[in-house]
Amino acid sequence: MTTRILPAAGDPDAARAISTLLSQLPAAEPAAPVPDSASLLDTLGRLAAESVDELPEVVLVHERIGPVPALDLIREVALRFPAVGVVLLSSDTGPALFSAAMDSGARGLVGLPPSYEEVAARVQAAAQWAAGVRRHLGRPAEAPTGPGGRVVTVAGAKGGVGTTFTAVQFALAAAAAGRRTALVDLDLQAGDVGSYLDVQFRRSVADLVGIQDISPRVLQDAVYDDRTGLALLLAPADGERGEEVDDRTARHVVAALRSRYELVVIDCGTQVTGANAAAVEGADVAVLVTTPDVVSVRATKRMVRMWERLQVRKAEDTAVVVNRWSKHTEIQPALIEKITKTRVVRTPVPAAFKELQAVVDAGRVQDLDNRSTVKQALWTAAADLGLLAAPATGPEHPAAVAAGTAPGAAAPPAPGSAVAVRTPGPVARLRRGAGDRGALGPWLRRSREH
Repeated sequence: MTTRILPAAGDPDAARAISTLLSQLPAAEPAAPVPDSASLLDTLGRLAAESVDELPEVVLVHERIGPVPALDLIREVALRFPAVGVVLLSSDTGPALFSAAMDSGARGLVGLPPSYEEVAARVQAAAQWAAGVRRHLGRPAEAPTGPGGRVVTVAGAKGGVGTTFTAVQFALAAAAAGRRTALVDLDLQAGDVGSYLDVQFRRSVADLVGIQDISPRVLQDAVYDDRTGLALLLAPADGERGEEVDDRTARHVVAALRSRYELVVIDCGTQVTGANAAAVEGADVAVLVTTPDVVSVRATKRMVRMWERLQVRKAEDTAVVVNRWSKHTEIQPALIEKITKTRVVRTPVPAAFKELQAVVDAGRVQDLDNRSTVKQALWTAAADLGLLAAPATGPEHPAAVAAGTAPGAAAPPAPGSAVAVRTPGPVARLRRGAGDRGALGPWLRRSREH
């Protein structure tokens, strides 16, 4: 059997040495080395979208790969592409690193400089393991996406556009449709998810800081099981504690939630921090909420450009929900799509705050009437984004109302442009370097280099 090998090394000299060594292995088919973590994850995602059989059996990760640290990258590959065996190349072969590599999902560790015998043995073992996993999966036409469900982030172009309300309604719609749903508040300094749902809970996402392996029991202690059926992970009550939540914590939290819930909805607020930027970058669906006015559309364009400069998300991979829309508005969704180069969700949300005022003031948006045009539009937008399952529902079920099939429900608009939904992209390295200031230090360096 031919073993396909994909090396990932940022150092050109190391990449050449690895390629030369791999070319000497019998029955091996080495691919051209990829220079960074983003290229590796994009390549694997593209191959997996075609078929599991298109994935390489073995991936070699050099210790100096970037921008994502090697162990974090191995963890990402192991979670998203479990049918691939990953081998770490490192100058440190001590027991501490070996244990950390195994915990991250590596199938072997090769010392640097690599020897022919060691590389051959580790590659063969990883390839045999990958072949066994693929036989066990028995679904060659489906791409493994790792354990758990999908992640959708909801961010606001600016304050006051309805970001949190949209995130809450998306989560409620998914729960009503029968999906096990978690709602996370990553608006770390000004999170209002608890206020919208009339929830007070002593635990928050800040309590998960510093925990490398978030077990189900640890996660359960931090999550509040609401009577609406949602699992809530709230922002810290003391806003200054939000600075404790960095990109590494966000990645670990999202991975833990993804493994336990069918859908994870994350309210990212309107500020770009290391934590919520990491969540946006790794999300299956990234939603940006805006309103049809000049200031908000400019803010939308500004946010999209920032995400692109920081290599968080491409404009074409971003879905935009237009809130407070009316047919008399001069700025229509098609114009917003053209200006921002994003994909606007085909169902705009009407301007009808009077429907919401009572439940918002009471802090019980879960009690919003099914006949609300705002609720119908948001739940239909959730369906447009693929967030809802399709269980059998009666004509009075909230999901039926949102879909426009209940008596008196408004019919959804004619289909527009499809919403771009991508495979989870590369997770940027957001750690603070020794000379960096602020949670976005490495990202700012990356944007200046481009």
